[in-house]
Amino acid sequence: MNSLLPQPLRLPIVSAPMFLVSGPELVVAASTSGIIGSFPAPNCRTSEDLDAWMGTINDGVSRARHDGIAAAPWALNLVTHSTNQRLSEDLALVAEHQPPIVITALGSPAPVMDVVKNYGGLVIADVVNIKLAHKAAGVGVDGLACISAGAGGHTGHLSPFAFVSAVREFFDGLISVGGGISDGHGVAGAVAAGADLVYMGTRFLTAAESMAPAEYKQMVVDHGPDDLIVSAGITGTNASWLRPSLIANGLDPDALIGPAPRDYNSTAGAHKKWKDVWAAGQGLGTIRGVEPVSQIVNQLEAEYREAAARFGALVSASV
Repeated sequence: MNSLLPQPLRLPIVSAPMFLVSGPELVVAASTSGIIGSFPAPNCRTSEDLDAWMGTINDGVSRARHDGIAAAPWALNLVTHSTNQRLSEDLALVAEHQPPIVITALGSPAPVMDVVKNYGGLVIADVVNIKLAHKAAGVGVDGLACISAGAGGHTGHLSPFAFVSAVREFFDGLISVGGGISDGHGVAGAVAAGADLVYMGTRFLTAAESMAPAEYKQMVVDHGPDDLIVSAGITGTNASWLRPSLIANGLDPDALIGPAPRDYNSTAGAHKKWKDVWAAGQGLGTIRGVEPVSQIVNQLEAEYREAAARFGALVSASV
């Protein structure tokens, strides 16, 4: 485990921040199960809501630790794009609640660095290509979240393995990689390739503690990677969408032309982005039902250990 992390984890996994899906219940459940829980600040409609959410999460994690549970650190995802008019207010709350990890997205991590580093937190920048990874590394971030091909929501185009290898050439901080990894075998493979952490969104979208509507969860359970389409025609940036949700909203997945005007957070319009039109990553093929986070993590750990044992046996046999 990378020594930058504030404490050991049960598994090197981040329950990725998902718009309109990740909330305090999911974050606390992830943390108390031994993985990093996270949520995006835009899930809170106001700074007052964000204040309440972070307080709830800190209280839940503190209670668990008081009860002897080795709760993992949690993370807040902040949009640092120029369209985020609430950033200064949210940063004031970050200084107050001191989330152990802040993940920046859709902009330079520079605006958050002083605030987070002043209280000893870690800054991880969400990046989708090598150019952005170089820029974020130059700002002095502690880690990079390499969003790769196969990720749900706003997705990347690089193979997770190629992305990790290329970033390791110039960056020795924390590397988290996400993109179609939804079981413990994939986690083991990513770690073997040089990653410190694995971003998992879709695998936790169907968790009992997630805020996703029941119909959304069932659509993820019922469909596989062939039921996804990557298009910039909804938000203006390439994202991975569930074809059935597009069709249900009267959209022809094969006729989406774009890119649309960029709109990362809005749920306004005839088809409310993220709220009615649903995203998922390529890992949805391994999801069989709605389960509590604790049960999901138990399964991931069994798979991770199985993969590690298989790898160890192969190495021993080749010596």
